[in-house]
Amino acid sequence: MNRLNQKYNDEVVKNMMKQYNYSSVMECPKLVKIVVNMGVGDAIGNPKALEEAVEELTAITGQKPVVTKAKKSIANFKLREGMEIGCKVTLRGERMYDFFDKLVSVSLPRVRDFRGVSKTSFDGRGNYTLGVREQLIFPEVNYDKVSIVRGMDIVIVTTAKTNEEAYTLLEELGMPFAK
Repeated sequence: MNRLNQKYNDEVVKNMMKQYNYSSVMECPKLVKIVVNMGVGDAIGNPKALEEAVEELTAITGQKPVVTKAKKSIANFKLREGMEIGCKVTLRGERMYDFFDKLVSVSLPRVRDFRGVSKTSFDGRGNYTLGVREQLIFPEVNYDKVSIVRGMDIVIVTTAKTNEEAYTLLEELGMPFAK
């Protein structure tokens, strides 16, 4: 069992049961999945860019990403419906906890001038979205092999009903929120 999953079962559930007066352990919010999305806008003119993004996302998450396609055509961006323009990975279970642990304890502290993540990025239903400006903060990415610095969106989906519950859950799991 993963270190973070163990912490959730041993400490986080007890603390949240006390704080929110849940009647059952099953009421306690938990992580459902983490979706990591990388948009590759330059894949329109350079198909090799998408291959590089897929390789990097595979190295970061340990799972092969799904290539995403454009839903509609946009003439100004020279984009046609069905063109491949990004990739995403949905992590669940053990891999999800491994990724979250690595994100919180290794990758986020490597961000330049890091003062914590925003408290306002919740969607009202207990989900948290985080934008990362460069893929270089992950230890698996080889600095010398990176041709273009790309960002990515990380969506953390929980079973929490409110933003407050989700905030408490993520804080208990070690998410470094800004003071």
